[in-house]
Amino acid sequence: MSSDTRHSGAEQWARVDAYVEAHFTADDDSAALVLRRQREAGLPDIAVSPAQGKLLEVLTLAVGARRVLEFGTLGGYSTLWFARAVGPGGTVVSFELERRHADVAMASLEEAGVGDRVEIRVGPAVDNLGTLAEDEPSNAAYYEAAMTQVHPGTLVIVDNVVRDGALADPDSTDERVVGSRAVVERVAADPRVSGSVVQTVGSKFYDGMIIATVL
Repeated sequence: MSSDTRHSGAEQWARVDAYVEAHFTADDDSAALVLRRQREAGLPDIAVSPAQGKLLEVLTLAVGARRVLEFGTLGGYSTLWFARAVGPGGTVVSFELERRHADVAMASLEEAGVGDRVEIRVGPAVDNLGTLAEDEPSNAAYYEAAMTQVHPGTLVIVDNVVRDGALADPDSTDERVVGSRAVVERVAADPRVSGSVVQTVGSKFYDGMIIATVL
């Protein structure tokens, strides 16, 4: 794919996302607040897009989840979508390595009215969920840790695995791609789940996620 073609495609993806967001998330003041607080705090701009956040909410509602386990809170944007989906009495346990990120997220979630549904645990997630080999790529380690907490019907989502198409490159030395390939291959070979990878395009460019259900 040429750079001109990719640039043209990205512009179209962003326009479609803008259209989708105008119809599905435009009046979502709480989501806008959390995203704004994250940006004002100077946190990395790597949160899911509004359209992707809405998808996470829909998937959570579809399986009737009352408890969500999340790896990587950042500013709490995806956490918000999960927290609203689990409803009053539901719980989102979110792991975040950086204390400052967790503080920004918790303050925003409190302001958005869902703080009572969220527990943010600061520190390495795998240390809190059991011992795993330290040299495993993070996504595969998180996946195995999460699988200790599931039951039949649990939905497992692993975001950011396609990496602008680099997932298909067996010779890549990029640690993020190596990690993505490791978790995709782990999930594909795991008899405990049935899953697939969905490629995504939009304002967050070209990526994708694993979606699997526990059998």
